[in-house]
Amino acid sequence: AAAARGGRAASAGARRTMANLEAPPAYAAVADRLAALNPAWEQTMLRIKDPKVSIPFYEEHFGMTLVKEFHFGEGKGDFSLFFLASLTEAEKEGLPAPDSPEAIHSVFDCRKGQAHLELTWNHGTETKSEDDMPLRDHADRPQIYHNGNSDPRGFGHIAFNVADVYEASAELEAKGVKFKKKPDEGRMKGLAFALDPDGYWIEIVQGSQTVEPGRYNLSQTMIRIKDPAVTVPFYTSLFDMELVSERHFDPEKGDFSLYFLVTKSDAVKKLQDGGVEGITKHMWDPALELTHNHGDEDQDGPVYHNGNSTDFPGMPDGEAPKGFGHIGFLVDDLDEFCDLLAQANVEFIKKPQDGSMRGLAFAKDPTGYWIEIIQRGVKGF
Repeated sequence: AAAARGGRAASAGARRTMANLEAPPAYAAVADRLAALNPAWEQTMLRIKDPKVSIPFYEEHFGMTLVKEFHFGEGKGDFSLFFLASLTEAEKEGLPAPDSPEAIHSVFDCRKGQAHLELTWNHGTETKSEDDMPLRDHADRPQIYHNGNSDPRGFGHIAFNVADVYEASAELEAKGVKFKKKPDEGRMKGLAFALDPDGYWIEIVQGSQTVEPGRYNLSQTMIRIKDPAVTVPFYTSLFDMELVSERHFDPEKGDFSLYFLVTKSDAVKKLQDGGVEGITKHMWDPALELTHNHGDEDQDGPVYHNGNSTDFPGMPDGEAPKGFGHIGFLVDDLDEFCDLLAQANVEFIKKPQDGSMRGLAFAKDPTGYWIEIIQRGVKGF
C-alpha cells in the first residue's frame, strides 16, 4: 500500500483524526460567508498529448461523455480544453453538441456535485516523436507528461466505481488497456490501477451493489498532501466540502491516512439520512481523496509537486515535469469569494482581475496544488 500511495518512511504517531478538528481562526472567520456563495467542486484537469487518442479512451472504456470543448488559437495560448463527465441516461437526453455555444452551460452551470474531467491539449504535442518524450510511464511507454506517481510525486490518480472490479479489469485488459496493478496483485486485493494513454493512473474501485454491470462513474481524484491538520480544514471551511470518511493505516499496512471530501448536495444528504455506510461507494458524483503519508507534516519545505511548476527541490532548475494541472470550483460570485479567500490569507496565482481571461481565478492549497475558481454561469473567457 505504501508503494501504491507513494509513501515514505515515517513515524506511526503521525495518524490524525480530522472529524472534530477546529478550523484555524482565519478560516472560521470567513467560512459562513464563503459557504453562502455556493462553492462546488467541478473539475480535475490533466494535460494530454493527443485528444484523438485520449477522448475515445475515456468514452469507450469508461463510459464518459464529452460535454464541451474550447479551442484557443495562436495569440491566445494555442491550446484546447475538453470536458468529459459521467452522465446518467437522463442527463444525456437533450445534451447540446460539445462544440456548440449552448454546451458551456453543461459545464459552468451544472448541477451541484457534478464534476468533470478536463483534458488540456497544447497544440502540437500530438506530433512529438519518442526522441522528444523523455519520460516513461509504469508500462514503460514514452510520455510527455508526468503522472505524479514517481519522483517528483504529487497527484495520484482518478478513479471509477464499478460493479465488479475483477470483471471490469479483465474486460479492460482484453481491450488493450495497460495496468499498473491488477486486482489480485499486491497486498491490497480487490482494487486495480489501469493506465490511460498518457500514463495517468486510474483506480478501479468496487462500488455498491446498486452499480449496474458495465457502468462506470468517475468516483475520485486523489492528491497527496503534506499536512491534513491544515489541508482538511482548508477545503471544508473555505470551499464548504464535507469530510465523509477517513481511514488510517498503521506502519505494517503502509503508514498513511486517507480523507474523503465531497461537495454537499441533495444526493449526499439523502445517503447520509439513510444511514448508508461507505458513502463514496454509493455516490454517483466523485470525492476528493487526500492521502497523507505519516510524517510528511514534519518535513521542511515542499513535499509534493503540484504538476505545474518546472522547479522543485532536488531537481535541476527548470526540469520538474508537468502533468496534473488543477482542481476547480464553481462559485456564485467570483470577486467576493476571492476577496474572502484573501482575508483568510490564501495565496493566489491569478486574481479575477489579472490577465486577459476573466471569470476565473487561481489559488493555491496548503500543499501547493492549484485551484481554479470559476464564476458560475460564465458565458466564456
